[in-house]
Amino acid sequence: MKIASDRGLDLVEVAANVKPPVCKILDFGKYRYQLSKRQTQRKAAEIKEVKIRPQITGHDLGLKVKNIRRFLDEGNKAKVTMFFRGREIVRPEFGMKVFEKILKTLTGKFNVEQSPKLEGNRITMILTPK
Repeated sequence: MKIASDRGLDLVEVAANVKPPVCKILDFGKYRYQLSKRQTQRKAAEIKEVKIRPQITGHDLGLKVKNIRRFLDEGNKAKVTMFFRGREIVRPEFGMKVFEKILKTLTGKFNVEQSPKLEGNRITMILTPK
């Protein structure tokens, strides 16, 4: 206790369940700040990615939409990426139609953070939960 007070720091009990209890000499205000910072980083939403193709079938699209809905319900962001191979990139409007179908089936539980955007040989869209 005397060493901590001489340095202008606090004696903090780190692990109380062990014998003998573990204590550290540190600035308690700074320690609390670092703990709260770690907790907010854990709460930050992860970005879960779903990859699709422009020629996706109805059933497969349904499964992908189900996964997107699950990600949004868990509080995560969902990134939908569509890859084009070869000459498929000539008709990106087919990909946009698939994104329109996805948005029609997902109703009310999300916000569109980034609307579908063509970037090179892929189209990406990011959805966030409400």
